[in-house]
Amino acid sequence: MTNTRVTSLVDQLTLQEKAELVSGKNFWFTQAIDRLGLQKIMMTDGPSGLRKQADSADALGLNRSVQAVNFPASALTASSFNRSMLEKLGEHLGNAARANQVSVLLGPGINIKRSPLAGRNFEYFSEDPLVAGELGTAYVQGVQSQGVGVSVKHFAANNRENQRFTASSNMDERTLREIYLAAFERIVKQAQPATLMCSYNAINHSLNSQNKRLLTDILRDEWNFKGLVMSDWGAVADHTAALKAGLDLEMPGKGQASVDEIVTAVEQGQLAEAQLDRSVERVLTMILDYALPADETVDYDLNEQHDFAKQMAEQSMVLLKNSDDILPLKPEEQVGIVGELAAKPRYQGGGSSHVNAFKVTTPLEVAQSDGFESGYAQGYSLDTTTVDTDLANDALELAKSVDKVIFFAGVPEQDESEGYDKTTIELPANQNDLITKIAAVNPNIVVVLQNGSAVTMPWLAQVKGVLETYLAGEAVGEATWDVLDGTINPSGHLAETFPLRIEDTPSYETFNASREDENYREGLFVGYRYYDTKKLPVLFPFGYGLSYTTFSFHDLQVKEVAGHQVAVQLTVTNTGQRAGVATPQIYVANQTSQIEKPVKELRDFAKVALEAGESQTITRTLDQRAFSWFNPQTEAWESDTGTYEILVGTSVTDVVLRQALTLKWGSTTLQPVTENTYFSDVIRRRDLTAALEESGLDKLLATLNGSSENAQLLENIPLRSAVMLGADSQQVAQFIRLANR
Repeated sequence: MTNTRVTSLVDQLTLQEKAELVSGKNFWFTQAIDRLGLQKIMMTDGPSGLRKQADSADALGLNRSVQAVNFPASALTASSFNRSMLEKLGEHLGNAARANQVSVLLGPGINIKRSPLAGRNFEYFSEDPLVAGELGTAYVQGVQSQGVGVSVKHFAANNRENQRFTASSNMDERTLREIYLAAFERIVKQAQPATLMCSYNAINHSLNSQNKRLLTDILRDEWNFKGLVMSDWGAVADHTAALKAGLDLEMPGKGQASVDEIVTAVEQGQLAEAQLDRSVERVLTMILDYALPADETVDYDLNEQHDFAKQMAEQSMVLLKNSDDILPLKPEEQVGIVGELAAKPRYQGGGSSHVNAFKVTTPLEVAQSDGFESGYAQGYSLDTTTVDTDLANDALELAKSVDKVIFFAGVPEQDESEGYDKTTIELPANQNDLITKIAAVNPNIVVVLQNGSAVTMPWLAQVKGVLETYLAGEAVGEATWDVLDGTINPSGHLAETFPLRIEDTPSYETFNASREDENYREGLFVGYRYYDTKKLPVLFPFGYGLSYTTFSFHDLQVKEVAGHQVAVQLTVTNTGQRAGVATPQIYVANQTSQIEKPVKELRDFAKVALEAGESQTITRTLDQRAFSWFNPQTEAWESDTGTYEILVGTSVTDVVLRQALTLKWGSTTLQPVTENTYFSDVIRRRDLTAALEESGLDKLLATLNGSSENAQLLENIPLRSAVMLGADSQQVAQFIRLANR
């Protein structure tokens, strides 16, 4: 929309109308200005399916919503590592929104999975900002290609649910920039989302809704964000302060109280009307850009969307274990199905991502219709963790009578939702107990998991197969069975680490330890960055996933190309007997910068579909940012001259190719020599040879360098301490003067 039109509208608005425009209306709408022909627009939740309220909404928006296709949750779709699929998801969501007169979808959620106890992890992509940023970018581009805006959330560092309105996420600058802001930065720069949603929490005790550094200095001035910033529902504590900081739209608004607050602030000089106008312009721009014609007819096929939801789930499920090739199932086998989750699957998250699903298919009904089911036993109740002896005995008797057992296990919906955090990553005791007992009478058991985040598996050594389906959406029955029977070759890879126990997680001591302060003491070392650097064993590593075929990665070539970029070329071959999809992951190990850093970090990934025996050569390009770290002193990204290693693997722990290269992208400006400069640094600089000779310090160094012990000693002695080595202060002063000429 042209600035001229927006400016003209602003000039015609009264102060009252301006105040109305920066405050939400009726929970889901912007304010209409009838006299100027300015219509209202609607926004609604939509990370995994449209959740438009069918009738009067309540404050949390948890009432009945229109029927829509429920796509897999982001925890599962992230496991696809498939950018194009996420873009198609966005297109489907945008299409559904237009068909329902929704102008802005509230999603995707891209916050980092800092702890597996966080209650909303199912709605977020990954513990890694590259994965969240790349998949989030594709999602945003897909939705907005349909003329519907998005609201990327929750900005920022919203990594727990308990006391989420008031808790402060406290961390150092590198952690904030490299981990918790990086995905937002990538999406803003690559996709220019219509809006960002400001989160409830504070960062370092500055409430995000009125944090000027976050909302203006970083988001707009550094990243050049052009869109609107809205609040999460109820996140604004001081509307005047929020507008000054760079928040544009308070949602859902407090009715007339919100309007009066802004009018009074302007009239009393607490808020400049020019500052109010800035936010009004952004609200108007959003309305004019994304208003939908009331008489628009959209081709909207729910059955087609359901089929795509099935494809997404099939391509995202992660095969975690497949001993003795227990999967795929064979038609002639007698298969017993155990678990209430087979008949009543958990297929979506709770809270604002909950969808009134169009057509749910259950694993049990699909197995029965396909002729795979040779008996079903409920086994346990989802309403309790206590063992029901009768249900368990029925399951044991079934297990004894069949060739293989498919056990459906998972986390009940009441234990995992928006609004509160979990207290454990264990499955309910009745499920764990029954899996162990069944494995003792029939070792051919496959566990199918339905859960929103990582869980422990005390029975892992006793079962032959594990399939992670997370929350697979409304087509959970068809998709799960297609993978189990081999119709689909699984190709998902974990976008988060599964720890052996909650005590091993990097945030274990600090997560939810305080009601007021969430202290990110682990810093950069989140998820695999921690386990990999510490060499701590895990249940399943980041990036892990099996297939019904096998792949080899070979012929790695790495070279620097123009524009401070590195080209990474490798060949992927399907060495198995059936078609499949490989996911080469490219990590970078920084062996140069003298800073604390993980052993390696994911910097790119690809999807390669291959027929049996087929090979394909791929080339990926890493930009300078892939080799950079954020320097808090200069407030800039920095890449240093030196050695880096490119690593290619099937997971963070399974590196199969590696190649080192030297990059000379760092600053060539020499640091000034001071009294605190170390002798070891002086020795390494050839440009200081003349200054050493003229000051006479060269003779001292020649003597000291005569033994390896002395050379090591010089690594940690600064020039100001040279007197204890036999030099005098005048020599040192002369050398410093000469060195800095």
